[in-house]
Amino acid sequence: MPEIELLQIFQGIATMVASEPTIVAARIALIVLGITFVYLGVKGTLEPLIMIPMGFGMASVNAGVLFLSANTMGTLFIDPTVSDPLKLMEVLQIDFLQPIYTFTFSNGLIACLIFMGIGVISDIGYMLISPFRCMTIAIMAELGTVLTFPIAVALGLPYNEAAAIAMVGSADAPMVLYTSLLLAKDLFVPITIVAYLYLSLAYAGYPYLVRVMVPKNLRGIKMEQQTVPNITRAEKITFAVITSTLLCLLFPVAAPLFMSFFLGIIIRESGVKQFVEFIGGPVLYGATFFLGLLLGVLFEAATILNPKVILLLFLGITALLLSGIGGIIGGYIVYWTSGRTFNPVVGIAGVSCLPTTAKVAQKEVHKANKFAIILPWAMGASISGVISSAIIAGIFVTLLR
Repeated sequence: MPEIELLQIFQGIATMVASEPTIVAARIALIVLGITFVYLGVKGTLEPLIMIPMGFGMASVNAGVLFLSANTMGTLFIDPTVSDPLKLMEVLQIDFLQPIYTFTFSNGLIACLIFMGIGVISDIGYMLISPFRCMTIAIMAELGTVLTFPIAVALGLPYNEAAAIAMVGSADAPMVLYTSLLLAKDLFVPITIVAYLYLSLAYAGYPYLVRVMVPKNLRGIKMEQQTVPNITRAEKITFAVITSTLLCLLFPVAAPLFMSFFLGIIIRESGVKQFVEFIGGPVLYGATFFLGLLLGVLFEAATILNPKVILLLFLGITALLLSGIGGIIGGYIVYWTSGRTFNPVVGIAGVSCLPTTAKVAQKEVHKANKFAIILPWAMGASISGVISSAIIAGIFVTLLR
């Protein structure tokens, strides 16, 4: 009977022994970090829809390294670098997540599916209550996206990579994924992970930014109530069709995102219950689950050892901080131009991730005045932020691709 060494059986440990110390340390750190993400997701400190699958995937992929040949180590999860058609066909039959990555992730389809789901759960009537106010806030909330680009260039990133990380300021993670795939494919994994990680952390930090920038007496402003039913279904569908067509005409490179988002809105307003339930449920949450899982298994030790990761971490938090400040400034602009009747806290909702920042705004207002309701305006600002961030992405990709 042949002699069997213990490490031949437990190859995860064997690859730890055979790897360089920096790789071993990075793998252990990522396993611990992944488990931490799962814990914080379950606890609700971080966004559970993303952090639970991402953290679990991160821990599993860094633990499950094996010898693929005498001199090669790898995993049976995914190979994001394969491009040769014959090699790809082989990998598709071996790596169990490769089909999902190849057919939904690397081409941006998964981002479009999430955008379609966001459209289905978004009532555009909130924006149409006061479109100019909402767009003013949304444009100001792109401050981080706009200013982080020259900062990144000044710190040495090429234009395409600077634009990709600057999109973190849009606070729209599928948009960040889509833009980085087109502009900086080599960095799209760390950029997208930075986006999702910081979005989870920023929403815990944005309430403090609101309290610092908006005095309690202004946070408690009770706004005149308007109701969405004032906007008819025909008006919403007409707006979605015309706006989508116009934006696709102006920015064809971002047309898949525009089409997906506005198609979701039209499906919502069409009243076709089967489509609404399917896209707003299995499609949206299924795409979100696999997005988190794929990001986790793509976050191997080699990723964290990329010297640009520290710079990306700095630029990502800078972008989100500046966008939050810009959104609140936008809220103040509307406050001053409306005769001081508009609650400036709505501005933070211009940082566009739906519906989290809108909930942050309402929660902070409720703490200052339990009778004040600003959620309709906050949702309008968030929906406008989705549109403005897609426009910025279209400009970046058109100029820099």
